Amino acid sequence: MERRDADVEYEQMLLSRYAIAQHRTEGGLERSAYLLLSRLHVQGPMSIAELSEAFRLDASTLQRQTTAAMKAGLIERIPDPDGGMARKLVISADGLERLQRARTRYVSAIGEIMGDWSAGEVSQFADLLRRFNEAIEQRGAATWPRKD
Repeated sequence: MERRDADVEYEQMLLSRYAIAQHRTEGGLERSAYLLLSRLHVQGPMSIAELSEAFRLDASTLQRQTTAAMKAGLIERIPDPDGGMARKLVISADGLERLQRARTRYVSAIGEIMGDWSAGEVSQFADLLRRFNEAIEQRGAATWPRKD
């Protein structure tokens, strides 16, 4: 069977494009805020340095993103729960509500898009996407914690 790596690349590029457009309209969260809130929700309090490592972004980039999120009331600074010197960032109650609202809308939109797919096809697609992302992570990308 012929490998279709170029087809996968092209479709993945389109998928990224569609996901970004979705986040701009759903729940009023920019993609960067959605990702930041998602990470803090799954992992809990994180410092700028930890976020920088997790996202593989320069600390100054994360500083700008977190400052904007704090001004919007999406996250808050707290003392390190483990007693460390660096202050940590946590998702605020409003941030959690907006994340959940955006995620609900996003999942609903995916459900509509895949409405005529069987449960088995949706499950297989989810498994393949996870396998694809895990393979990317094994190549040196920062891992993303998953709720199992």
